[in-house]
Amino acid sequence: MASEHSHPGAIDVSGRPYLRDARGALVPVESIKAMDLLIDGQVRKILAFAAELSAQVSRFKGHTFEDIGALQALVDQEYGAKLGGAKGNLTLTSFDGCMRVMLHMQDQLDFGPELQTAKKLVDECLSEWAADASANIRALVTRAFQVDKEGRINRAEIFMLLRVEIADERWQRAMDAVRDSIRVLGSKAYLRFQCRPAPEAAWSSITIDLAAA
Repeated sequence: MASEHSHPGAIDVSGRPYLRDARGALVPVESIKAMDLLIDGQVRKILAFAAELSAQVSRFKGHTFEDIGALQALVDQEYGAKLGGAKGNLTLTSFDGCMRVMLHMQDQLDFGPELQTAKKLVDECLSEWAADASANIRALVTRAFQVDKEGRINRAEIFMLLRVEIADERWQRAMDAVRDSIRVLGSKAYLRFQCRPAPEAAWSSITIDLAAA
């Protein structure tokens, strides 16, 4: 165990080391159980490495976007055309075909008040159809309008619901309301990195969570 004077979270008060507890009170290090000090020290050590790694990943993300942007500018200057496909998606592949970097732009969506109107219309349909409505349709409707802990709608289920073809006029109005509820707030860029041992081999992903970096 590290000495009480070298504990990483210690606060010096008149020459004596203290640790702040969960209630905000200062507790003398010498009065804290050795195991509690060991756990506290390990948590602080791990979190320090995690914070450093997070900052490194964030810098890597920034440099990667800068490098891709610079490459896009060079291609544009050389050929007078943008590199990449619709919405800025692009794939950069090494000369040997064994490494690639993929940039994917994804719309950030939200749903307006029309979605609640759509739910009311769908509920009316299901209530009237009663036994005629399949269990699969009912389950899909439940999943589509269900919100998670953060109050977010599952957009994948909403889009699955839009693909269901039902002739009922109210159902069609409900689907129109769903479409009208969709708000595009902007787009977010995602990076993927893949490699393979040979050009004919399957791709393997290099996993780095850049979504929140």
